[in-house]
Amino acid sequence: MQKTHLSTLKEIRFHGTKSFPCAIYQTRSLGKGTLVKHHWHKEVEILYFFGGDFRLEINMEQFFIRSEALYFINPGELHSIFTENEVSSGEDAIVFSFGILNSDSYDAVQTKLIQPVQNGTLLFPRSLLPGQKEFIPVRDAFFETMHSFGQPLNEAVPLKHGAVTDDLTNQLLIKSSLLRILAILSGSQLFTPIGKNYDKRVEEIKTVLTYINENYKDKIYIQDLAEQVNMNPQYFCRFFKKSIGRSPMEYINDYRLKQSLRLLKDTDLPVTEVCLECGYNNLGNFLRSFKKYTDTTPLKYRKQMQKENEKVNIS
Repeated sequence: MQKTHLSTLKEIRFHGTKSFPCAIYQTRSLGKGTLVKHHWHKEVEILYFFGGDFRLEINMEQFFIRSEALYFINPGELHSIFTENEVSSGEDAIVFSFGILNSDSYDAVQTKLIQPVQNGTLLFPRSLLPGQKEFIPVRDAFFETMHSFGQPLNEAVPLKHGAVTDDLTNQLLIKSSLLRILAILSGSQLFTPIGKNYDKRVEEIKTVLTYINENYKDKIYIQDLAEQVNMNPQYFCRFFKKSIGRSPMEYINDYRLKQSLRLLKDTDLPVTEVCLECGYNNLGNFLRSFKKYTDTTPLKYRKQMQKENEKVNIS
């Protein structure tokens, strides 16, 4: 069987503008479940959690977040975010191409910091937590970056498509804030060189998740997934469960249901077509799975989404 490519799992969204590839996002959740699905991108991402109950997964490692925290996503790292309870919560993010901090002068900042991060040989620290002396100054610089986009902090309405800016003054302030974050981290020697034996399991999981992304509409067998990473099916199932926290079929069903929510919200396709588009060949199985997942029916969910969209448009 032909193997899949990692390009599908790579985030397609362009962050910022072509002339200034930097954007901010505010993601909010009103219930338990997937807040940000598995994906990766070539940009650096800084996440700020202002509270809540989250499970952040980065390269198959899980981080449980119960209070205020800052996390860093290096270029190419596979990551996702899940909310662990029904309480309203959220996170803010700055996503930027490291290239906006490039310098034409071949100085030490360029050769010892900027280029190594871009090349993947130098990594940001995984997190900063309250109690670390660097937390407050980095958090302040993060807030200043958000303000430079003209976005109030902890806004209740999420920025679904991100905020960008073409204003020269704002761009200078943003660069200044990001460079200050780098200076604080570098001054405390929190950047770390990547080990020579970088865990290849991350790339294997990327390959498998990308295959699911590309083929969820069709019947997927465990053998198909195992072949993507040259494993036998029994070993593959243990490998996947240990890496993702769910069995392959649990992950596939969850992914298909997420796609059904998107189609019900964004299209007028009949429920039967949504069922087929999401890889369910039996309408009864789809309805039972949907009810268990959302505690409602597809038609009621669609009506609920339409009402919420009408409220947003009116406001």
